[in-house]
Amino acid sequence: MATPIYIIEEKKLRRNLTLIAEVAAKADIEIILAFKAFALWKTFPIFREYIKSTTASSLSEARLAFEEFGAPAHTYSPAYTDEEFDEIVKCSSHLTFNSLSQYERFHQRASACSLGLRVNPEYSEVETLLYNPCAPGTRFGISADKLPEQLPVDIEGFHCHCHCESGSDVFQRSLAHIEEKFSRWFPQLKWINFGGGHLMTRKDYDVELLISMMKQFHERYPWLRVILEPGSAFAWQTGPLVSHVVDLVEDKGIRTAILDVSFTCHMPDCLEMPYYPDVRGAEHISEETGEHVYRLGGNSCLSGDFMSCWKFDHELQVGEEVIFEDMIHYTTVKTNTFNGISHPAIGMLHENGELEMLRRFEYEDYRNRMD
Repeated sequence: MATPIYIIEEKKLRRNLTLIAEVAAKADIEIILAFKAFALWKTFPIFREYIKSTTASSLSEARLAFEEFGAPAHTYSPAYTDEEFDEIVKCSSHLTFNSLSQYERFHQRASACSLGLRVNPEYSEVETLLYNPCAPGTRFGISADKLPEQLPVDIEGFHCHCHCESGSDVFQRSLAHIEEKFSRWFPQLKWINFGGGHLMTRKDYDVELLISMMKQFHERYPWLRVILEPGSAFAWQTGPLVSHVVDLVEDKGIRTAILDVSFTCHMPDCLEMPYYPDVRGAEHISEETGEHVYRLGGNSCLSGDFMSCWKFDHELQVGEEVIFEDMIHYTTVKTNTFNGISHPAIGMLHENGELEMLRRFEYEDYRNRMD
C-alpha cells in the first residue's frame, strides 16, 4: 500500500456497536455517538443499524448529525454565538447550556428543543489536567452552589461530563458525587446526560457493573431518562494508521525512522496526552539506543514531532510499513495540515475483505483551507 492510510475495520466496528446496543437495551438507557471522537460520516449507515442519535458541540457537528446521520443532534457548546445559534437549533433535538448567562441570552430562541444545563460535580479522576473537565478554574458547567433552588421552567435536563476513557468503577464513584451535589433538582428534570468517557468496549471494562448501576439509578429516579455519549467506545480498536519509513537518520547514537505521517498532524493525542500508541511488531521501551531500537519521527518541521523508542525484531528499511494500532478515534477529527502535509487517506476494510477507499486528500484540500 503506497499511501499512508487510516483503515477502519467493519467487523470490529460492528463488534463495538453490538455491545453498545446490548448495554443500552439491558440498562434501559440511550447511548449516542459523540462526534468529537469520531465523525466519519460514510460509516453512518452502519451506525444507524444500532443507535438513533448523536451528540454535537458546534454548528458543523450539528449539521452533520441532521444532514448526514439523519437525526437531530443532542447539542452542547461552551459558547453559542448569535450568528450560529438559530441554525444549531434547527439541527438539534436537545440543547444544553454551559452557563446560566448563556441560558438567559438564548433560551427563548430554542423553545423547539429540550433544554438542559451542564453542571459541574467538582469531582473527576482524570489525572491529565488537559483532559480534566472539573479541574479548578474550569470553564465547563455550573456548580451546585450557583444553581437556583427552582430551575427555570423550560429546563428539562442536566448534562454532566467528568470522565475520559474511564471504567465503570470510576463512574460508580463519580455518580455518588453527582447525586450528592445535584439529586435535589432531579424531581424537576426529565433527563440526565452523563457525558462521554465511558469506555465500555475496552476488554477490562466491567459492563455488568454499568448495567447494574443504571438499573439501580432507575429505581431511585424512575422518571429520568439516562443518556451516555461516549466517542472512543464506538471506535475503540477498530483499525490502524498505516505509515511508511521514508528515511533513517542518526544523531548521538539515537536512530530515528522518519515516517510519511506526523504525530502533531495525524496523531495529536500522542503529544497532548501524551500516550504511546501500540506499534505492530514492536515493543515500546525506555532505552534510546540498542539493537533494532528507533525513535519514530514525523515528517513535519516541528522539532518535537517524534516519539521514542520502539524495539523492532529487525533493521528497518526505507519503504517498509510501520503500523500504529487503534488510530480511528480522536485522530481524523483532530488532524491538521501544518506544513501542508497531506492528510492520510481513509479506507474501510469490509467484512468480505474488500478495502474501500473512502477518501483521498489532495493539494486542493490544503489550498482551499487557506482560501
